[in-house]
Amino acid sequence: MSVEDTFDIQALLARFANSFDLKDWDGLQACLAEQLYTDYSDLRGTPPETVRAADYVQARRESLDNLKTHHLNGNVEIKYDDLLNATCRVSTVIWRRENDSDFNTHCVYTFKVTKLKYAWKISAITQKVLWNEGQASIHSGAK
Repeated sequence: MSVEDTFDIQALLARFANSFDLKDWDGLQACLAEQLYTDYSDLRGTPPETVRAADYVQARRESLDNLKTHHLNGNVEIKYDDLLNATCRVSTVIWRRENDSDFNTHCVYTFKVTKLKYAWKISAITQKVLWNEGQASIHSGAK
């Protein structure tokens, strides 16, 4: 729970968001623990699940590779649960574009991060959608 840990966690959350926009799928996977809990029920209407990091990345790649995206994080709150675990709440706006159509999500993420082998990794992701705008049909991951 040092200042260095806080900076490392903030950098992890930034890399996570930027990897989507840069289509850096290897970089995305490097942000994740081997297994992670995910809850995207607000966006997708599907139940929460625990998935392998590789499966998480593949699903995102399939649903986002054809879209231009911009994930912008702000209002980062980090609460240390203990020396190796923290809970982070992050306000995010996700812009998605395909041709002349947009689908944008305003949301708050709750991330669980765990320090594994001297590096922080995301072990859980819960997305709480505040509102969506545009045509959900351009994003195969939306309900």
